[in-house]
Amino acid sequence: MPEKEVWIDHFVAHLEALQKQENRGALAELRRGLGSSPGTVPLMYPQILPWVPSGKWAEDTAYIVGSLFALHPDPGGAGNMGTAFAMVKDPSDSLEKRFVALLNCHRDDLPNHLRQAVSLLKSKDVPINWRRLLKDILSWDHEDRFVQQQWAREFWQSKVQAAS
Repeated sequence: MPEKEVWIDHFVAHLEALQKQENRGALAELRRGLGSSPGTVPLMYPQILPWVPSGKWAEDTAYIVGSLFALHPDPGGAGNMGTAFAMVKDPSDSLEKRFVALLNCHRDDLPNHLRQAVSLLKSKDVPINWRRLLKDILSWDHEDRFVQQQWAREFWQSKVQAAS
């Protein structure tokens, strides 16, 4: 298993353990990061820094995912965010517009767009694959935009299959 995969696995396992242990205090500390710039909420440090390699983008991504996990820690997510969005039963165009806005957003705007997306998924009881989301955020700025293309493929293929 590559080094990146190992820390991601350990970090998400730590978050899942907080949920299993019903550690409301730690989850509340992580939720304080919602709406804040990554790394600016010292209460989050004990839940993030021991699990993440040093490096700005890895740490920032862990702060983002840690706060989002604490918002919606339900287990059982599969696939990527496109898969999760496809599971939302919403006949209006607003779901698709929100999804496209997420796909188009700049890395700096990603925390805000993801917070809105996770809030929506939580309201619809759709679980998230946190390991996959963490990996995907780490590759968000890749020049090929393969993450955005994978999410889009899962979202629209699921919609086509559901209509068939």
